[in-house]
Amino acid sequence: MSAPRIPPIQCLLAFEALARLRSVNQVADELAVTPSAVSHRIRQLESQFGLKLFTRDFALTADGSAYLVPVRQGLKALQQVPGHASAAPGGVRLRLAVTPTFSRQILLPKLALFRHAYPEIELVMQVAIPMADLKSEDADLEVRYGQGPYPGLEYRRILSDEITPVCSPEYLHEFGPFGQFDDAESVQRARLIRSPLDPWSTWFEAHGISLPEPREGAQFNDVGLVADAAAAGFGVALMRMRLGTMWLDSGRLLRLSPRTVASPYHHFLCWKPGMMERWECAAFADWLARVLD
Repeated sequence: MSAPRIPPIQCLLAFEALARLRSVNQVADELAVTPSAVSHRIRQLESQFGLKLFTRDFALTADGSAYLVPVRQGLKALQQVPGHASAAPGGVRLRLAVTPTFSRQILLPKLALFRHAYPEIELVMQVAIPMADLKSEDADLEVRYGQGPYPGLEYRRILSDEITPVCSPEYLHEFGPFGQFDDAESVQRARLIRSPLDPWSTWFEAHGISLPEPREGAQFNDVGLVADAAAAGFGVALMRMRLGTMWLDSGRLLRLSPRTVASPYHHFLCWKPGMMERWECAAFADWLARVLD
């Protein structure tokens, strides 16, 4: 069986440049060829493999993302001249502001995939405070938590979630049972952990519970802190299902109801107008949408 045929170098250069720039015209300028030549080289590469490497808007497909890693490694190796020290890689910096629990539970576990696909992008991350939209310094892209809109910014919703009441096994054993936590009597027997990130009124209204938003009890402005407080026995909390997977899977928290209610709050990726013209910003936005789908 013969070895697979190596694609022409001009096809690989066009593929790498299009993955980075996402514009046929910009690739043509960089490679000093016509746009039609760029398109022809991409079609030639796809035809050789029998795979689709790009979507219609020049975002990488799953096959394209997988192939980009060895292509970049190969091109980097070819750039090394024998007897000369390797030049420092020409990376680009991307500054991200991300809410704490979204970063720990959603983004960081998947970030290795992004680093492998785009090794030339250096990520600089900082914490953004949920709802307050505060951060220590300017960022190229920002994950915000709330309802929107965000005047002066462009944005897209990247994550919605559902909520349900939870508590620790110890708290349930000492103060329960609470049934399915769907009536005023059960709710009033529990200590409610408060958070502006998901007020109790959402759960009350969905179950016809005529109680006001609690004004007493522990309060936290971070989803992770809410979960940790509930796991430590502070009381009953509303848990976001996708962000709370770790606490539920480990058994540190137990669901009090089989029902979930859609949260009115969402995570949004936000940026200043024109920022998506930078290829690294567009690459991260597309990658994030794929991994959260």
